[in-house]
Amino acid sequence: MSVNPLITLFEPAPVRPEVARRPPIYWENIIFIVVTHALGIWGITHMIWTRFSWATLGLGLGMLFLCSFSISGGYHRLFAHRAYRSAGVVRLFYLLFGAASFQASALRWASDHRLHHARTDHEDDPYNIQKGFWWAHMGWLFFKGPPSNFRNVKDLQRDPLILFQDRHYLSLSLAFGLLLPTVIAWAWGDAMGGLLVAGFLRLLIQDHATFSINSVAHAIGRRPYSVAVSARDSFLAAFLTLGEGYHNYHHRFPGDYRNGVRFYHYDPTKWC
Repeated sequence: MSVNPLITLFEPAPVRPEVARRPPIYWENIIFIVVTHALGIWGITHMIWTRFSWATLGLGLGMLFLCSFSISGGYHRLFAHRAYRSAGVVRLFYLLFGAASFQASALRWASDHRLHHARTDHEDDPYNIQKGFWWAHMGWLFFKGPPSNFRNVKDLQRDPLILFQDRHYLSLSLAFGLLLPTVIAWAWGDAMGGLLVAGFLRLLIQDHATFSINSVAHAIGRRPYSVAVSARDSFLAAFLTLGEGYHNYHHRFPGDYRNGVRFYHYDPTKWC
């Protein structure tokens, strides 16, 4: 009898004893999050009082779509869940603009997410909603998790593109997440707007949209497919994340490339 490979990706991992200890504070993450919020708000004031530019606003929206789609269609549905296959050029696109999202390398992101599915609502779920709404939303990022040997992403470690991104993650994040929009907006004389609006404000919006899947979609909404876990279907979260918010369905059928299974569900990632 053959074994469904999707099952082995999400088999429960053993509970690790180190999760019982108080985790060390992740100062680098805290500083980065504070700086992102401050510069993102500065981006708003730049657009209102310094220089409003339709071109810069369009660039910000374009970057928001490309980066959000790289997380939803790439990091999540392709890499973490192997819900479909893609050509190398598509994976490269996901990896470059996924890095621009500053949400960790695809290898780290997929490892955390597979652990979330394997241990949903348990102590070693990285963003366990049972620890509170704000813990699931972003509090878990303030503390260092236990070291990972990436044993649950061995399939991804066979992809040289994923390994390349993991090795050069910081450089790629800075280049595609901040330098690229700055240089593009420099073409119409608004390099500062490119950095603040298409860089940091876009990042601020995208972060909280992604975080809403861990918080809102585990606290508010319906559970039509399974009541065994806290995951819920939330149109609001789906709207913010290109379709990721139909989370109760997703936890029941994690190998489906769709999150919004009904024809009327808002799931642009599925349509793409």
